[in-house]
Amino acid sequence: MIQIYNSLTRQKEEFIPLEEGKVKMYVCGPTVYNYIHIGNSRPVIVYDTVRRYLQYAGYDVKFVSNFTDVDDKIIKAANELGEDVFELTERFIAAYFEDVTALGCKKADVHPRVTEHMEDIVEFIKVLISKGYAYASEGDVYYRTRKFDGYGKLSHQPIDDLKIGARIEAGEKKEDPLDFALWKAAKPGEIKWDSPWGEGRPGWHIECSVMAREHLGDTMDIHAGGQDLAFPHHENEIAQSEAHTGKTFARYWMHNGYINIDNEKMSKSLGNFVLVNDIRKQIDPQVLRFFMLSVHYRHPINFAQELVEAAEAGLERIRTAYANVEHRLQASAGLTEDSTEWLTKVEEIKKQFEEAMNDDFNTANAISVLFELSRIANTYLKEANTDEAVLKAILKTFDIIGDVLGIVVAEEKGLLDEEIEALLEERIQARKNRDFARSDEIRDQLAAMNIILEDTRQGTRWKRG
Repeated sequence: MIQIYNSLTRQKEEFIPLEEGKVKMYVCGPTVYNYIHIGNSRPVIVYDTVRRYLQYAGYDVKFVSNFTDVDDKIIKAANELGEDVFELTERFIAAYFEDVTALGCKKADVHPRVTEHMEDIVEFIKVLISKGYAYASEGDVYYRTRKFDGYGKLSHQPIDDLKIGARIEAGEKKEDPLDFALWKAAKPGEIKWDSPWGEGRPGWHIECSVMAREHLGDTMDIHAGGQDLAFPHHENEIAQSEAHTGKTFARYWMHNGYINIDNEKMSKSLGNFVLVNDIRKQIDPQVLRFFMLSVHYRHPINFAQELVEAAEAGLERIRTAYANVEHRLQASAGLTEDSTEWLTKVEEIKKQFEEAMNDDFNTANAISVLFELSRIANTYLKEANTDEAVLKAILKTFDIIGDVLGIVVAEEKGLLDEEIEALLEERIQARKNRDFARSDEIRDQLAAMNIILEDTRQGTRWKRG
């Protein structure tokens, strides 16, 4: 039984999808005016893992994640670069896919773009106006926040408390400072679309309400995003969508915690703004993913050099255990002893993994289970005789857990050319002949070719440096 911490109720709840065996899930995507930073990467990694586990649990998941491809920041960036808005967004959407693919994330089933849904947005706003939830004001359209009785239920803030600090900015013509824009009248030189209220473009919040409804229907199972989106973005989505349909917008809300850089909030002003496109040139993207999953998604995470290095060492331990089992399996031949006890231990590991993930997708505990599997593997390899069935069960369990977490536990060595293969074979023979001088000479020769050897009890392993 999967339990999800629902931000709406602030408690863990049994996950029961609207339709048996199927899950409809929406994750707020990026505004594409620059490369994504590591703060953006956390929800992508987290909810990719949630999706993978739901699929592992047998659900047919429809996963939707949008692109905001028209926005004040996009228009500003395009103007500064002297670039067409559409060319800019296309470039950074491509960059986004390059970054998240490197992080081991799968594409969503649908990646809708705001600019593809302008007619839908206009029609959605018309309905809100007809129901009295929205009003036009000199080319803009605003949502009457106070008219929606449930406003504040996600952020758990009474509407009167929200009024404190709210104000009407210059140029805005609202009835109430709490009202928010659904449609913005176009400014000179801006990209724009026709509407009954004049040329303009949509407000930020209306976009996700419309795209989610178009691709997932009136009610979805899971709506997810970063903690920073809970208010006002997700709060406003609820108000718009439930006023429009009269139905529950999302049944479970998930929000991941913030990322700090060396215990400080990430910001351009502090000079600690880290782009994924830059950091993955310095750090193996798999290490970055492993690091992100090493802390429960709802908790804040601190990005620091020593913590990333610890994650790198941890992943290497797991990969080494996997490689040693794989190496032993090549030399193993069938059943050599009663293996019931070891097979039971491996099966228990799988159960522990499922228990961790069933408990609000606790990837931190799931990674602890991977370390325990590594310990069991290393202990088993000390046995004088090993059983092919146990070795295969260990590798299969590594693969299952790794696939759900999006972690590649089997190091990809690539193809060796004939020269390197010949040298490896010659060194093995030299060691058998106790010709250690030649063995060391070959090791040095391979090291010069960026091939690192490791002599273990299970034989010689190699990896590229």
